[in-house]
Amino acid sequence: MTREFFDVPRQTPPKRSVPERLGDWSEVETDLDGETLRAQASRCMDCGIPFCHTGCPLGNHVPDWNESVSEGATGDALQRLHATNNFPEITGRICPAPCEDACVLALHGAPVTIRQIEKQIADAGFAAGLVTPRPPSRESGRSVGVVGSGPAGLAAAQQLRRAGHQVTVYERHDRPGGLMRYGIPDFKMDRAVLDRRLDQLRAEGVVFRCGVEIGVDLPLQTLREEHDEVLLAVGAWRARDLPLPGRELLGVHFALDYLVQANRRVAGLPIEAAIDVRDEVVLILGGGDTGADCLGTALRDGAKTVLHWHYKPPPAPERGEDAPWPFPPAILHPSSSHDEGGERGWSVLAKAFVGDGRLRGILCVDVSWQDGVMVELPETEREVPVDRVFLAVGYVGADAPWLDEASRLEGVTVCGDARVAASLVVTAIQEGRLAARAIDERLSGRSRLTVLHDVAGLTGR
Repeated sequence: MTREFFDVPRQTPPKRSVPERLGDWSEVETDLDGETLRAQASRCMDCGIPFCHTGCPLGNHVPDWNESVSEGATGDALQRLHATNNFPEITGRICPAPCEDACVLALHGAPVTIRQIEKQIADAGFAAGLVTPRPPSRESGRSVGVVGSGPAGLAAAQQLRRAGHQVTVYERHDRPGGLMRYGIPDFKMDRAVLDRRLDQLRAEGVVFRCGVEIGVDLPLQTLREEHDEVLLAVGAWRARDLPLPGRELLGVHFALDYLVQANRRVAGLPIEAAIDVRDEVVLILGGGDTGADCLGTALRDGAKTVLHWHYKPPPAPERGEDAPWPFPPAILHPSSSHDEGGERGWSVLAKAFVGDGRLRGILCVDVSWQDGVMVELPETEREVPVDRVFLAVGYVGADAPWLDEASRLEGVTVCGDARVAASLVVTAIQEGRLAARAIDERLSGRSRLTVLHDVAGLTGR
């Protein structure tokens, strides 16, 4: 029995210095050197019951590829990783790693650095030329139209194409990738990471039709008639609004609108009605990843000050009794953006946007929470001067008015965030894999596509 989990401490990858990374849009996180990576992989205990499997919606075989990495077998590790995950180089960058929360080592110490190991396995595979196209050995003669090119749509498209079906992916934006392209800042994931995987899908025979909006450029009925099956993986792009007094003022925006624009600008693509935060006081409402991404983006865009508020108190720094292992705990996880600057505020409730045609401030009040009930604190109401507000308070569903009608048609399947609401990238990939297997079974009578954790019931088993 190995004892590395006793003797080797957890080590996470270093980040580039704050002054350096604020001057560009390159990825913040760097890599562990080869020796350190193998040592980190050797910390895996190869548990009799590996709870990391169930912590990950994809059911990744974490102990298997950790063993391969610790032995220096990159090719074997990559093969084991790809057995359950189509895009490990992406999940290794932007997934919050629920597998690490479920790691047995997390019971009394620091879990294995699963996410970083996953990322470096995939990157090493690409660098060594081990990630190659896998077109089908024979064609089925059937076709599938996939609407949406986010992680669910792309995972399904790749699986279905490898099963021998003709696959066409329809994307309303000018380039494929969904929120992976236009919602995630480059400092978290370089777009070259996405593009090299898209190149693999194209080489396998997946066809992309971008700039096509269903119901506008292509009628829903025509789409259904052109394919044997249709898969709707349109995501959950519709942002939750905050209908406070003054919401109509210039300077109040949805956070996603700002992120999409920033990603297009960094890529050298045209944008409309530029949101320029240079030398402004920016307020972000909402304490999740979208808000943190706005924070890092605004700092790089030259904002004078960035405030990041949430109406709830800060989560506990450690796992509490309300979230026992191996469930993901609601603990404070500052992002890399919070290390870069800005002022974080907790238990602050926005009451109104203030201004005359254009935003000049926000009316707010401090709150406390008593038995789950929010109470405004007396004599704390005030107006805070701000030039710009970004609303990052969640998503309420798909931005596709035809979705309900389409989902009732025979031969149409819905998957991903459009089905389960906004969730993790690994959940979306698993949804795509499950949907692909279900469609393949209907088209072929029997499917050899592998899936794990069929909690969705999409395969009918």
